Amino acid sequence: MLDIIPSGILVTTAVIFTAFIFIGFILARLYQRSSKEISFVRTGFGGEKVILGGGAIVLPVLHEIIPVNMNTLRLEVRRADDQALITRDRMRVDVMAEFYVRVKPTAESIATAAQTLGQKTMSPNELKNLVEGKFVDSLRAVAAEMAMEELHEKRVDFVQKVQQVVSEDLHKNGLELETVSLTGLDQTGFKYFNPQNAFDAEGLTKLTETIEDRRRKRNEIEQDADLAIRTKNLQAEQARMQIVREEEYAKLQQEREISIRRAEQLAEIAAQEAAKKREAEEAQIAAEREVDLKRITAARDVENQN
Repeated sequence: MLDIIPSGILVTTAVIFTAFIFIGFILARLYQRSSKEISFVRTGFGGEKVILGGGAIVLPVLHEIIPVNMNTLRLEVRRADDQALITRDRMRVDVMAEFYVRVKPTAESIATAAQTLGQKTMSPNELKNLVEGKFVDSLRAVAAEMAMEELHEKRVDFVQKVQQVVSEDLHKNGLELETVSLTGLDQTGFKYFNPQNAFDAEGLTKLTETIEDRRRKRNEIEQDADLAIRTKNLQAEQARMQIVREEEYAKLQQEREISIRRAEQLAEIAAQEAAKKREAEEAQIAAEREVDLKRITAARDVENQN
């Protein structure tokens, strides 16, 4: 069979086959795929094309690609000390918040992120530097609508309002805000209130009044507590002394009853002894009288005989 096929055709076939293999190898090298973590936007020849969950041919000279990170990024924002937030009641609060953002997984959002952010989505620090101002503006705007106590007592409301305000701005960069976590909230130190600043002066005045009022109330509570403790101790001591007196009275009463009973018993014994002694004396007297009577009778009988 091979002898029948001309050698020229075999050469041509081999060349074509080799060419196909070479072209396939080149295409395989030029073909780039996206992943679940990274998509990309191809620009240049053929126009803009968003690659999400697929791949595309990227020609070195004709095309340019911009990778877009699809992972959720944690961007931490801290405003404290002289950069602290000012609340509605002109107080300063130190706030630490964590914003969890990602590029919205749609072709339009990926294209917007590639255009407005470039490759900054691949670096959380660079992305934070770019969008931190939006986070700070939203924190300041919401804090200005709430008093410091409200921020502490209604953290969920504060976070939700911040999320609503910043979401619209992030949408312009193709980003979406997954959640916001308020990890730190505290009053700013006294030394960071500037008395020459109108806001700080008002807040400092109110803060001083509040602290003094709380100190006065705390002193009143402490005094009342001390008075209550002393009163309770006095009542306890009086009750204890009353119990001691009653115990002493009971002891004296018992001793008195014992003494009376002892005296009664002694008197009874003495009476019994006296009665017995009297009976003995009376018996002795009777015996002596009988002896005397017998003596007299005997003497009388003798005298009568004589």
